[in-house]
Amino acid sequence: MNFKYPNHRSMNFHFLILLLLLGCTSSSLEPTVDDTEIRQSEPEVLGEIPENPHKAPLYWSVYEYHITRELGGEPDNYITEDDFMRNIDWVDQNLKPYGFEMVAVDGWGDVQSFNEFGYRTKHSSNWEQDYAWWADELERRGMTLGMYDNPLWVNRAAVDAGVVIKGTDIPLSSIIDVNEETRWFTWVQVNREGAEEYVKGYVQHYADMGIKYLRVDFLSWFEEGFDKNFGDVGPERDRDDYIKAMRWIKEACDANEMLFSVVMPALNNEAEVEQRYGHMIRINEDALTGGWEKFSEDARGVRRPYWSQFANAFDGYIYWSYIAGRGKMILDGDFIRINTMANDDEKKSVISLHLLAGGPVTPADQYNTIGDNLWVYQNEELLALNEDGFVGKPLVNNPNDARSQVWKGQMSNGDWIVGLFNREDSPQERSINFAKELGISGNASVRDLWEHTDLGEMSSYTESIPSHGVTVLRITTN
Repeated sequence: MNFKYPNHRSMNFHFLILLLLLGCTSSSLEPTVDDTEIRQSEPEVLGEIPENPHKAPLYWSVYEYHITRELGGEPDNYITEDDFMRNIDWVDQNLKPYGFEMVAVDGWGDVQSFNEFGYRTKHSSNWEQDYAWWADELERRGMTLGMYDNPLWVNRAAVDAGVVIKGTDIPLSSIIDVNEETRWFTWVQVNREGAEEYVKGYVQHYADMGIKYLRVDFLSWFEEGFDKNFGDVGPERDRDDYIKAMRWIKEACDANEMLFSVVMPALNNEAEVEQRYGHMIRINEDALTGGWEKFSEDARGVRRPYWSQFANAFDGYIYWSYIAGRGKMILDGDFIRINTMANDDEKKSVISLHLLAGGPVTPADQYNTIGDNLWVYQNEELLALNEDGFVGKPLVNNPNDARSQVWKGQMSNGDWIVGLFNREDSPQERSINFAKELGISGNASVRDLWEHTDLGEMSSYTESIPSHGVTVLRITTN
């Protein structure tokens, strides 16, 4: 999730804004359930899992700016336009040449601004420019704007203003339930007339700005009405309602070649819904303070029956690797704050795992926090994996088995990529037998992608990997 509740402490300023504007004001325009038309529809049937046309994006996020201020107790934690522009300039100069061609907003800010159809137009009322302006500015630089929003949210201020759903004469007020007890958000009632038009119109609203990435948050709250820290946050919805909502969003995204990033999904029944109606899924809790603890150690090896099933990125990537692959689901290990890692070994491991798992690389470090760590994001030999659409897998997908720390996969030209990780607090021996694990008979050429060094011809490889370290090999047959 990326409205970011650190350990779900007491509600802070930006949540209070959301509470007031999205979920807890009243309006005489709002009907009760009894006087709203409920659409009758056929039960939702899950078909085959479609091919995924997207690969994992490389992009910069505003996340660190927000979370450090929230954790510091600052009330105004939305990013200013000046800081947003400084970071865009920095990304343009230092990351765009390496394939990072998107800059994304995230949660926070306020939602007072809306257009004639009730759709959000800018990050904060304190911004002079709207999203369309920033999308144009990034396009001028050869980049795109990534969007954070949920088309299932309804702005209560827009309801109070008497907004009508685009393309209809249906009041926005008719697709909400004023009697539904929820935390923070007013949700679309998907079985009401006008709901589909509103949801798909919301996606189109951003597509018309040239946005190709939509990060949709709090989906487990919509589906299950439960949070592990808050308890009940709303009703548990009928399974068909969740499928219908996901299908609408994906249909609108597909129509506009937009990547639908599914955030805070419950992933019930082995992600059966998300695999069919999403392009990318979050597989761990929020990055928050960063560091090795959030990346590898938080609730390590524990699978839970609610969001997030795995707390840390390493466990999530390992377990869910079995549903990933070329043309399949993209796994998202959340944002990266490389400046919070303790040493170079940890930094290399973080970037390596995201790339070997076929996940996005999403730096949240800023122009004034990155320090001397840019090199970690600028390893062209490793970034070639993303360009190729590479997706690797661990030897086993059990996070409690040491073999899950050895990853392998093939590039489109047939070269093998092997990652030898060490999550432990002491050096550990890791090895790969080319014949047994890769099906290579005889010797093959081996190159270290972090050291940028050819290691020679061999039929297996063994190394003592430092604590929290990694070695990434490219293996080419003769």
